[in-house]
Amino acid sequence: MLVAAAVCPCPPLLVPEVAAGAAPEMDAARAACSDALGVLAAARPDLLVVVGPAEQSRRGAFPQGARGSFRGFGVDLDVCLGPATDTPGERELPPSLAVGAWLLERTGWADAPIEGLGVGEPLTPQRCVEAGRDIGARAGRVALLVMGDASACRTLKAPGYLDERAAPFDAEVARALGTADLAAVLALDAELAYELKASGRAPWQVLAGAAENASLSGSLLYEAAPYGVGYVVATWS
Repeated sequence: MLVAAAVCPCPPLLVPEVAAGAAPEMDAARAACSDALGVLAAARPDLLVVVGPAEQSRRGAFPQGARGSFRGFGVDLDVCLGPATDTPGERELPPSLAVGAWLLERTGWADAPIEGLGVGEPLTPQRCVEAGRDIGARAGRVALLVMGDASACRTLKAPGYLDERAAPFDAEVARALGTADLAAVLALDAELAYELKASGRAPWQVLAGAAENASLSGSLLYEAAPYGVGYVVATWS
C-alpha cells in the first residue's frame, strides 16, 4: 500500500552543475525537493519507486543501480538509482529519473530498496491508474517519488511559447497535487496537457492510481514558473 509520495519537477536545471550560473534561481525548488524527500524517509517504506516521463526507448522498469548521465546537457556527471548493484541493467535512465536519482543521492537516501519506472506521454489515464495500482501492491509500505513538470507555456520565452491556458492548468495541477485530490488529478485532460507540454500528467495519474484507498493528505511545498515552465513540489502522507 502507498504510505507516502513526493512530487518533484524534473528539469535538469535542478542539478547545479547543469544550471551553472543560473543555479541560484532554483535554490528554492531544490530546498522544497529535499523537504519532500524527508517525508518519504519518515514514512519508513519497504520500497521506493521513482516514476517519471520517458521517451519511447526508455520507457518501462529500471532496477536499483541503473545509471544515468547529464552528459547530454554538457556536464560530465553520472548518477545511480540508489546503491550500486552487480546488475544495474543495460539501459540508461531517462532524464527525469536521472534527476530523481540525483535528488536521492543528494539527500543520502538509504531507507529502502529503489526501482524506477519511465512512463510515456501517450499513456491513457486508465492505463496510468492500472500501473499505479500495481505499484501500490508491490509491498506492504510503498513510497513514490513522482517526477514531472507542469506546462511549458507560461511566458513568451517559455519552451512552448505563451499559451493563455497554461496558468489556469498549472493552478489546478498545484491545487490537486497540494490537496491529494485524486479525482482532480485523474481529471487532468491528457490532450490539453500534451498541447501545453506538461510532462508530469501521466506520472501524476500513476500516483493517483497508487493512492486509491490510501487516504493520504497533501501538502504543497513549492509552486512557481521560472523560465516559463510550471514546477510543483508536493507531498502526500
